[in-house]
Amino acid sequence: MEIKILDSRPSWFNRFMSELRDKDIQKDSMRFRENLRRIGQIFAYEISKQLAYGPKMVTTPLGEKNMQVPVEDPVIASILRAGLPLHEGVLSFFDRAENAFISAYRKHDETGAFRIKMDYVSCPDLQDKTLILCDPMLATGSSMDVCYHGLLDYGTPAHTHLVSVIAAQEGLDYLQKHLPYENCTLWVGSVDEELTAQSYIVPGLGDAGDLAFGCKLQN
Repeated sequence: MEIKILDSRPSWFNRFMSELRDKDIQKDSMRFRENLRRIGQIFAYEISKQLAYGPKMVTTPLGEKNMQVPVEDPVIASILRAGLPLHEGVLSFFDRAENAFISAYRKHDETGAFRIKMDYVSCPDLQDKTLILCDPMLATGSSMDVCYHGLLDYGTPAHTHLVSVIAAQEGLDYLQKHLPYENCTLWVGSVDEELTAQSYIVPGLGDAGDLAFGCKLQN
């Protein structure tokens, strides 16, 4: 599986990433969501370079121009709830895309260990389409793995682009072992080396869902 890391070269992308991580700027949840949307747009632009294009003659007020335009629209899938702002950014670029939504969470047992449980999926037909699966934080890789394989019930995509803003190296290693090598590309904003005992990324940025939408009630 090919892995593309966007902050490997300095760009304005790093400005948005630094604001996402900054604990003082994080106090503004609207700006946090907006930065996720902006990052989603940048990911979408980079992914667009990998898609299929074909010729189309376009008539202008003064003549005609033969242009290369997309031959298909992707399906954008997101893992709720943290994935929503990132999804919106990708969708604002691929504005004719179909959409899928996955409800998944960490189900802990009495020992503190957890497994990823999918509760609900809303998805169009994926057979032979381009799938973009978004999840802002890639920690252990389990969520992305479970959700990817769950989506295969709706068809086998021709190619899948996995999008995460921040990933742990452990999560990258896990996905390389468990996901297809040939027809998957993983797009990551930045890679952090450490996971806590609770499988949170360090330095990371905290809980993306809480920062975007407010703290959830703990059971």
